[in-house]
Amino acid sequence: MAVRPQDTWYVSFEQKRIRPAKRAFSRVTETFRSELEAKEFAKQKLAETKNVSAGTLNPHLPKRVISSTQMIQWLEVPTGTDAAP
Repeated sequence: MAVRPQDTWYVSFEQKRIRPAKRAFSRVTETFRSELEAKEFAKQKLAETKNVSAGTLNPHLPKRVISSTQMIQWLEVPTGTDAAP
């Protein structure tokens, strides 16, 4: 049985609720196997909302957290062949 590589990156973003609720926005998180995939998704979400953050999932090391204020800078840094182990 083949072992599927685990996701190591996440991207979290605000999603406007369609139905009225206590909160106008809710957060949604997607996970990815590589930093490159996470960056591509984050770029798409930045077109919809400015509150996008990303980072690595535990137990992946080194731990990385990219806040919404650091997002543009993170997206500009070239990503090599970052593949999940």
